[in-house]
Amino acid sequence: MENLLENSWAMVLIILVVNIVYVSFLTIRTIFTLKGQRYWAAFISVFEITVYIVGLGLVLDNLDQIQNVVAYALGFGLGVIVGMKIEEKLALGYITVNVISSNPDIEFTKQLRDKGYGVTSWFAYGMEGDRLAMQILTPRKYELSLYETIKNIDSKAFIVAYEPKQIRGGFWVKQVRKGKLNKDG
Repeated sequence: MENLLENSWAMVLIILVVNIVYVSFLTIRTIFTLKGQRYWAAFISVFEITVYIVGLGLVLDNLDQIQNVVAYALGFGLGVIVGMKIEEKLALGYITVNVISSNPDIEFTKQLRDKGYGVTSWFAYGMEGDRLAMQILTPRKYELSLYETIKNIDSKAFIVAYEPKQIRGGFWVKQVRKGKLNKDG
């Protein structure tokens, strides 16, 4: 191991990888913290800080080597990207999507419900006439699929999405938590 640390290119690679791992843990821990998953956040933070200390120690012990500082900075940036990719794959939580269709005659609500989505709909009046307004709750892992479904039903639909901070009661929660969304939905 000592020979490996004496090789300047090996040191650069080690620092780069260590910082990518550290920042990935940092990103995931932050996401868990924001989602209120305190025990997962605490568990991940143990690994995060361990990797951080090792990486920072390697750089500080060899601060006269500018390539180590560059590797540390580059690893930090790459770690943000890797952490975000991991978060996208985890897709924690739920998303609420508000949709306004310019055609209130479309059986929009039924088509979404047939795919397993919980939908609350009502008729609304917009600047150019009658509209169909809908509110849909879905796990984030189905978010892109939902957008594609909406686009296929009404390519001109107006969509606003946000992550709810708290969800309680109602058909949505019961069905969504039971995993009632169709596989193709």
